[in-house]
Amino acid sequence: MYEDRTIWWWVLGVFVLGAAGGAWWWWQARTPPLPPASTTPAAEQAVTESKVEAKIEHPIEAAPAAGAGAGDAAPLPPLAESDSALRAAISGLVGEKALVEFFHMTGIAARIVATVDNLPRGKVATKVLPVRGPGGAFIVEGEAQERVIGAANAARYAGHVGLAEVVDMKRAATLYVRFYPLLQQAYRELGYPQGHFNDRLVAVIDHLLATPEIDGPIRLTQPKVLYEFADPALESRSAGQKLLLRMGPANAARVKNRLREFRRGITLAPPQ
Repeated sequence: MYEDRTIWWWVLGVFVLGAAGGAWWWWQARTPPLPPASTTPAAEQAVTESKVEAKIEHPIEAAPAAGAGAGDAAPLPPLAESDSALRAAISGLVGEKALVEFFHMTGIAARIVATVDNLPRGKVATKVLPVRGPGGAFIVEGEAQERVIGAANAARYAGHVGLAEVVDMKRAATLYVRFYPLLQQAYRELGYPQGHFNDRLVAVIDHLLATPEIDGPIRLTQPKVLYEFADPALESRSAGQKLLLRMGPANAARVKNRLREFRRGITLAPPQ
């Protein structure tokens, strides 16, 4: 099990960083580029299928926030020069003190996009994390085969979850729509030339909302240095879903409520 501090990025990265600046399911392949033109029926069919795969599922223009004045501000800066504008937007949501305490403020758009893209996967590259992790060590209770996630571990997330709950999600969604062109460009540059970042973000949110709710303590094992879930079905979950499980059911429910609210601001379709 990865240390909490190395993958906390998503808790605020999705609905604070992603909202201010800003998956397909983790087993689904990336959208491929269109193949070269050909006169063969097979090639024509491949082109048609690629176009279908690249269809926009959640057009950002149709998002509720798109009609809330998101496009009335000054022109956006180039992606390479966007950190200052994104920092100001995030500061307006969470305050300058929280901005300094919780966030990394360089390469913001690229961090957001890479973070969202990695949430449904098994591992995360720590260099892309936009949010600092919670303090303290992962708390475990019991010995040997009776190890479980400690009840006190949930308290380590109080600052992050509390900060997420004070964010005005309607305003966050409006800012997300406002800065969306930068995120879309960063997403294409990440390696998805046919992709649409809002589709990816909505799918990731749905993936996180599908995290199971576990009654009672969650058993752990320690095959090497890091802890893992004793239940293979839980251990096979994505990094984002594992984090929801580790933070405890009460915190997870609060986070899911925030995700649902933000999702309503960036799409018209209900969760899958």
